[in-house]
Amino acid sequence: MAPRTNDNAPENEEHGQAAGADAAAAGTDERVAAMRRVSSARRQRLRFSASAGILRPVRPLRTRPFRPTGVQGAEPTGGVEGAEPLQDGTGRGGGGEATKGQRIVAVRRTAAAARNRRALHLTGCAVLLAIAFTAGSIALDAVRDNPATGIAPASAAVAPGLLATGDLDTGISSLQAHLRDQPRDFGGWSTLGLAYVEQARTKGDPSRYPQAEQAFRRSLALKSDNDQALAGRAALAAARHDFEDALKYADQALKVNPYSERALCVRVDALVELGRYTEASKAADTADDRRPGIPVFTRYAYVHELRGDVRTARRVLDQALSSAVTPGDIAYVATQLGQLAWNQGDYDSALTHYARALAADENYVPALEGRARAQAANGDRTGALKGLRDVVSRHPLPGPLVELGELYEAAGDQAKADDQYALVDAWTALARANGVNADLDTALAAADHGDKASALRAARAEWDRRQTVHTADALAWALHVNGKDAEALTYARKATATGYRSAAFLFHRGVIERATGHAGDAREHLRAALKLNPGFSPLGAREARTALKDLEADK
Repeated sequence: MAPRTNDNAPENEEHGQAAGADAAAAGTDERVAAMRRVSSARRQRLRFSASAGILRPVRPLRTRPFRPTGVQGAEPTGGVEGAEPLQDGTGRGGGGEATKGQRIVAVRRTAAAARNRRALHLTGCAVLLAIAFTAGSIALDAVRDNPATGIAPASAAVAPGLLATGDLDTGISSLQAHLRDQPRDFGGWSTLGLAYVEQARTKGDPSRYPQAEQAFRRSLALKSDNDQALAGRAALAAARHDFEDALKYADQALKVNPYSERALCVRVDALVELGRYTEASKAADTADDRRPGIPVFTRYAYVHELRGDVRTARRVLDQALSSAVTPGDIAYVATQLGQLAWNQGDYDSALTHYARALAADENYVPALEGRARAQAANGDRTGALKGLRDVVSRHPLPGPLVELGELYEAAGDQAKADDQYALVDAWTALARANGVNADLDTALAAADHGDKASALRAARAEWDRRQTVHTADALAWALHVNGKDAEALTYARKATATGYRSAAFLFHRGVIERATGHAGDAREHLRAALKLNPGFSPLGAREARTALKDLEADK
């Protein structure tokens, strides 16, 4: 989740387009302002209802119709249990954490080294990692157990719910201070671990993951059957893309507490990411029975989307949004609806949903990224460039970096495009050094914009670990760019087998079918990709139209 602070957008590199970018964004800004007024009025009404004591528990999706009511006890996705989504502060947490600007400058230096010489690139990555680890060092080693100190619960000042104030770094500092005084508080250690996982996620900074692991181990050493730490370890494993361990720890947590919302949700996530979709559907049903709420509803919707049941996914997300009260919940669910609409090529609806998300939280990075993608697909290249520059200036992650690079490449600016692709390599090096399995990210980016042989190695390794529609698609495309189309076709068919509606998957399958001589099937799937989402990729959509035109001419 994005910082609450108002970061300035990066300076426009194309000064002549600055005024045009502002004009192009005017309609979107008006939409955001209108949605913010609506959201504010609605929250005031809900606060009045809550003060009157009329908020009712959320009902499970499968047992009776869902009613738009306030959510009690719902844990927003990715936050500390019992709290609204945690937010990034201003760099105070962790006892001397590097500022956002320092991290980004370090990454960009690494990328520059990559363009000059491979050895310098690796040296730059080492410097980057040293900065990340040094800046992220905390009081874990400074805190020593005092045998005379009994186990005490975290004080109100560091309770998990208090980390929902929007300043995650301040909350972490408070937890660290509390744990210096009460080092045997197993609950405090598990909460600190969860906060580090959230901090890594919101900042795109995987150097936080080893610190989270230390905190969870400390908590479990003090109380081995403490479900909050077990569920936290599950969340950490999922964040590192170690979904087997995520499932293992989630199951352990659920043995201790069958109603742990975090463990129930991570269990669904792990099964989905392992490609065990039938089991994931059952797990979503179980989670809905035990802990109905926004975190469960969003996962329930995604399981249906993977089956191609977009109508149910949209209905569930609409109902979840109707129940959302906190700005974090509203931003999260509205962004999910925006992504669903974008996947179906409904860009106007997507922009409306992203506007609602940004009305609730103007710094919510997934909504900013989604809005930029929708703008690009809708023909607003200037607005998309401005938005994506803003996103990657805050969080240089592979997805938006590749999207920004492709926008530059589509406009003929290969040098700027290469800068973004080099940053993907820098992020991947940092992620791997901190225990994150980045093979899927590597395969997708390298297949189109990097070392094709390494893309194939990464895709095969990821397929061996987990067989999902996404890994099948990545392996199919990596095989194709390496000239292995006959083998690629098998995986392209697997990627589309569940009914999941993805224009990128259909595009990849159509190109591979064309290469293997299945012209009729190629025309069918390329048409389907462009009909579903004609702006699914700045470069891919253009290639799909060209390939389809050539196939039509050959008929």
